[in-house]
Amino acid sequence: MKILLSTAMLLLLAGTASAEVESFDVDPVHTRVAFMVSHAGFSNAIGTFAGSTGRLQFDENDWSKSGISVSIPVASLNLGDADWQKKILDGTFFDAGKYSQATFVSRRIEKISESTGIAHGVLTIRNVSQPASLDFSLNALKRHPLNFKRTIGFSASTKVSRKAFGMDAWSTVIGDEVKIMIELEAVKAKSVNPPEPSNDAAK
Repeated sequence: MKILLSTAMLLLLAGTASAEVESFDVDPVHTRVAFMVSHAGFSNAIGTFAGSTGRLQFDENDWSKSGISVSIPVASLNLGDADWQKKILDGTFFDAGKYSQATFVSRRIEKISESTGIAHGVLTIRNVSQPASLDFSLNALKRHPLNFKRTIGFSASTKVSRKAFGMDAWSTVIGDEVKIMIELEAVKAKSVNPPEPSNDAAK
């Protein structure tokens, strides 16, 4: 009898622990990815991507159990000028016709404070994968006042070398260091199983 009770208690505790990890679907409407890069030293050109999708797992009691997988549609690039966008999306830079998605998949979440952390993972652009670490702030985890759904929001940023992803053209005009900024919202998921991130390299 004692063995049965002990087993039941262990199962109950295991179920409680697993329930602490919540799944959220990235909201493509309220998630935006932006970048800044030097334009011949005169200014920092700014571009944005919309429509990102993915799945976020978050345990507010143990961030090490958390993770994120996001796909970014490259063709959604907005630079404020159609001709400039066309050039950046062609084979010279993003080659969006061949590599339609950029992805970020976390490998480890490091908690720095009660509201900040670092998502260590892999960023893939143009079929090239490089390690990347995103500094992020947890903005809110609560019921949204408009749709009443449990929602989580983050602000994140990192810096990468564009040349590391095979985009080395126009080195005297466009800087190598690119600052990436992310504003992300995700809504409590209805399903448990996370969707696989889109990755053109696997095709």
